[in-house]
Amino acid sequence: MTEKEEKLYTDRLKKLENLKRQGIDPFPAKGQRTHTVAEALVLLKTKTPTSSPPHEGEKERGARITLAGRIKALRTHGGLIFGNIEDESGAMQFMLRQEDLGKDKFTRFENFDIGDIFEAHGTLVETKRGEKTLLLTDFKILTKSLRALPDQYHGLKDVETKLRKRYLDLLANPDVRNMFRKKSVFWKSVRDFMIDKDFLEVETPVLENIPGGAEAEPFVTHYNALDRDFYLRISLELPLKRLLVGGFEKVFEIGRIFRNEGISTEHLQDYTQMEFYWAYADYNDLMKFLEDLYRTIVKNLFGTTKVTSQGQEVDWGKPWQSYDYYQLFKEHAGLDLQQINLADLQRAADKLKIKYEKFADKGRLIDLIYKRTVRPKLVEPGFLIDPPVEAEPLAKRDHEDNSRVQRLQIMAWGTELGKGFSELNDPIDQRARFEEQMKLREQGDKEAQQLDEDFVEALEYGMPPAAGFGMSERFFAVLMDKSIRETVIFPPMKEDKRQPESTN
Repeated sequence: MTEKEEKLYTDRLKKLENLKRQGIDPFPAKGQRTHTVAEALVLLKTKTPTSSPPHEGEKERGARITLAGRIKALRTHGGLIFGNIEDESGAMQFMLRQEDLGKDKFTRFENFDIGDIFEAHGTLVETKRGEKTLLLTDFKILTKSLRALPDQYHGLKDVETKLRKRYLDLLANPDVRNMFRKKSVFWKSVRDFMIDKDFLEVETPVLENIPGGAEAEPFVTHYNALDRDFYLRISLELPLKRLLVGGFEKVFEIGRIFRNEGISTEHLQDYTQMEFYWAYADYNDLMKFLEDLYRTIVKNLFGTTKVTSQGQEVDWGKPWQSYDYYQLFKEHAGLDLQQINLADLQRAADKLKIKYEKFADKGRLIDLIYKRTVRPKLVEPGFLIDPPVEAEPLAKRDHEDNSRVQRLQIMAWGTELGKGFSELNDPIDQRARFEEQMKLREQGDKEAQQLDEDFVEALEYGMPPAAGFGMSERFFAVLMDKSIRETVIFPPMKEDKRQPESTN
């Protein structure tokens, strides 16, 4: 603590002891209230309050209620104390008057501070200035705050401190609280849409024998009871596809996945993803389905399909475009993927000053060049379709061109906001692609996929033709026009070695 913070902390400890000496429990087990702040404000509109605080002999026409919440402001004017009480529903003014409470009770409020949580019993009135106010007849401490809150007008200025001490950011910034309410609406929209379309929600294990379904380095943990190492899942894909083998036809899961990779504005190591798998459908069936899903999400969040992010407005209600991967690659990267070889890709990457590992294969280089040259150009919502087979080890080959796969990526604002494909259900082809990935692992690629013998065996029993799709909370972050760390309540953070920021 700074010297100033230390003094404030000591002062509050003294007030805590004062309350205890008066026989008051500063941390009771329960609080009482009859209304939320929002309900009280509605009540003031429906009932006729006094136009100014009632005095002795004046008839009180306001409703008597009890609120419970946090003190967010305090100011004293002689025998008057004004403050703001805030709960999750909103904030309103309260007022104490010595002539109403008596000197002893009025003086007892001197042990209350901004940040304390308390019960406020009183009458709803309007001040002469028209301020909707709770005139207190009694009060009770519910939680004594020992640390001063961030300045309510300036808040926390440092982004790292905001994320590290998110509870303070939430206290100081109603907009942040509202954002997380929207995030709940986001996932509820997804869940309701999927269930309405007759998909079954399931839960699959977080711990896996072999991580699969994506190219990412996994986290490793040790399972004491089994005395074995397990991996935290990097995808939901392979367990869900096993369920198709088992006879389910439409399944989805919303769950946490974990990837031991770098942090960026679009990437976290620990985040929520939704994946679904749909038997007897292909990626063409996905397109209409996904347009409806994404429009539903956007409309539920904003009440409109028009959203501005990164300074550009797009309309999710318009018909989406389809972009051919090969055509755009040739247009923006100047490379013909029908004829390109590894050496050509290496030269192109070098020219673009793209860093890549010595073991990077065609698929990895194509993806790196695509992200640099093609992806930033895709602003309007649309589907990027039919990439080369090297770019997607789990998608079905196109029946007209075996060098390509039936994959779609949802693109907007120059970023990927979801990916789906016609699922590969040929166990022989799947094994061959896993084996190619294993060669990359042997060369040092920690993100290459591992050969999952159990999954290949499951395919050998027969998985119906199917479409699959995955979307993460990145979509929500982009809609909010924020980095993904800002849209996670408690994001993973590096160790804090800096001096703490003052909250006063």
